[in-house]
Amino acid sequence: MSEKTTRTTRTTTPTAVAPRPDWLPEEVWPTPLRTLRVDGRTMVYSDTGGDGPVLLMVHVGLWSMVWGGLIEELRGDFRCVTLDVPGAGLSERTPPAEQTLSRASAAIGALVDALDLREVTLAFHDTGGLAALAAVASRTERIAGLVGVATFAWPPRGRVRWALRVMGSAVVREVTALTGFLAWGSAGRFGVGRSMTRAQRRACRRGMRDRSARRFTHRMFRGAVTEPEVGAAAAVAVERLADRPVLTVFGRLGDYFGFQRRWRRLRPDATTCVVPWGMHFPMCDDPALVGDAIRTWHAAPLPDR
Repeated sequence: MSEKTTRTTRTTTPTAVAPRPDWLPEEVWPTPLRTLRVDGRTMVYSDTGGDGPVLLMVHVGLWSMVWGGLIEELRGDFRCVTLDVPGAGLSERTPPAEQTLSRASAAIGALVDALDLREVTLAFHDTGGLAALAAVASRTERIAGLVGVATFAWPPRGRVRWALRVMGSAVVREVTALTGFLAWGSAGRFGVGRSMTRAQRRACRRGMRDRSARRFTHRMFRGAVTEPEVGAAAAVAVERLADRPVLTVFGRLGDYFGFQRRWRRLRPDATTCVVPWGMHFPMCDDPALVGDAIRTWHAAPLPDR
């Protein structure tokens, strides 16, 4: 694992409650917002639920509102934690040089350490898979299980690598930053907004309104290709966590690159949840179904190995 991936991240004690934007009322996001300083940047996170097992939900491209429906389903059974890495969502904006997948990974690790999270069920989506797994490669003793949601956990190859290069290119990045079409589309009924109210979809788009946040999304795509040390660290984490249970969640219409087949080869004992008519955000397409799947999987006895 390279020095870049294992860099030490300076943090301070989490604050009490962060200011809430006026466009994010409690009826839209009922979870209190908290902050943590990471390498001199302010990171916003949410920590809600009771004293149940920890469910840490990671998505580094858009922002944590993608987990809102699932949090509502599971906050009675789990301590639900999610975050916006610096540069994304409600967190402090960062310059382009700091918008890397390795820094996002380091921020995730900083939160795990600052909150002293243990027996964590780690849920991750899209490029959040590489970032989250790389973050816990040196913290595997804290991880109880993995929930991979429409994601991969290995260095990208072939068509996946090509697609990430295109989506991470300067041309696509700048077109998106100027037009906002990806933010608008992602928050719609065919993206994260399928089970959201109109007010929630409006807030979701507002969190991706500025051009810096839009560019950040594409730099995460680019990092999955140009920062091979993150993918290598993620692969190490999967190997070290071979004795932990795995649940994969995919939309029936959203597994464009055959990730489910790769997961089955990687972890034949994994439990699979497929969301009917689900697409790239299955946890948003049917939060109740995915919540039930996580609850049932988490309560099941560990398989003999």
